[in-house]
Amino acid sequence: MRIRYFAYVSLMALALAGCNDTLDSASYTDLSTVKNKVEQPLPDHIVADMAKKGMDRNSPIMIRIFKEEGLMEIWKAKADNRFDKISEYHICAWSGRLGPKVKEGDRQAPEGFYNLTPANLNPNSKYYLAINTGFPNKYDAANGRTGANLMIHGACSSSGCYSMTDQEVLEIYAFARDAFKGGEKTVQLQAFPFRMTAENMVRHRLSPNYDFWKMLKVGYDNFEVTKRPPEVDVCEKKYVFNQQSANGGGFNASGKCPADMSTPPALQVALANYDKTYQADYDKFIKKYDDTAWYDPTEAERKAVVAKQRAGHDIAYAPTGTALAAGKMMKVADLEDLMAKQSGQLVASGATVGSSTNPNIKTGRVGAPASNAPAQAGAPIAVASTTLPTDVPIPMENPLAYAATAPVETAQAQPSSKPPFWKFWAR
Repeated sequence: MRIRYFAYVSLMALALAGCNDTLDSASYTDLSTVKNKVEQPLPDHIVADMAKKGMDRNSPIMIRIFKEEGLMEIWKAKADNRFDKISEYHICAWSGRLGPKVKEGDRQAPEGFYNLTPANLNPNSKYYLAINTGFPNKYDAANGRTGANLMIHGACSSSGCYSMTDQEVLEIYAFARDAFKGGEKTVQLQAFPFRMTAENMVRHRLSPNYDFWKMLKVGYDNFEVTKRPPEVDVCEKKYVFNQQSANGGGFNASGKCPADMSTPPALQVALANYDKTYQADYDKFIKKYDDTAWYDPTEAERKAVVAKQRAGHDIAYAPTGTALAAGKMMKVADLEDLMAKQSGQLVASGATVGSSTNPNIKTGRVGAPASNAPAQAGAPIAVASTTLPTDVPIPMENPLAYAATAPVETAQAQPSSKPPFWKFWAR
């Protein structure tokens, strides 16, 4: 089994080692022909794909990032108001290691859930085009995390940003621009360390960031079940997703969560069904990787696997390879020794070790059930019915339903008037 896994990683390394070499250049726009990058339309092949999937050109989008694989996905609303993936891009460069951004200067790229408005679009970026991630959000601020101007931009150079090629960011910018013109008030950006499958959670179970990732996984699961961006709130300094409060209690990022906060019944049952499969897979992979865990490579190690790509480019061009290409599975004891050694080197050099780069690894088995309760993140979901549906009922209406409106002419975000997500689940 492990031989097959390492073969898989080797194939991924070959496929993802270069952020440019693996892309089909024929599908990208020749930048020398672009007269107005801000209004450059999406390529014809993408427009054709949208038509095949039942997507309107100006329907809402969602952006999803997976650091370990070095991938950025664009998801778009279809006619039934569920989202489907329409495009995927290799991230040319991201700095730091897996884990959230904690403070200014730590070189970490953000992880979490962020709301992008028209004001986040920067048509005048010196990195061709840029979209501000919105870091710090309410969760980051409540937890004292600092930093600013963390972007999705072009130029393939990163110090805490997600940097794409100029051709890629031209398309990503166009997706967001068209969605805003269609009336979408906010585009949700979901930034994850990796796909939050049972196997990946087991591989990374010893990371000091594991508890944070378990919290993100709840939002990941909500999207996987509904195929709609979850309603995101923050209370008790933790993310909560698709929560309702019968008494209309508000969510205070640093304050107590509403006493009657709960998951709508239909969604709760669907999440339990999803989690049942996940837990079975988790038990299988915990046995497979019982004495091994994943070594998360440093930024320097990721750059080393794509060093040849820098030849012939400007000195500022700094692609990074994927963590899958540069990392590896190790014996737990060997991993502990290596991380302790790295910790000593960091302390000796005077570098600050934040929670995102803390080399102390955790021990013991930890699962990640899909619970929204901040104070009991590991508690199982209480389900009234033992009959679990294979799909989630589609509400009669949806807060993210596309309805064409006049184009957005201003860069100022307008207050959202969409009803809370839970009202549609509760019907």
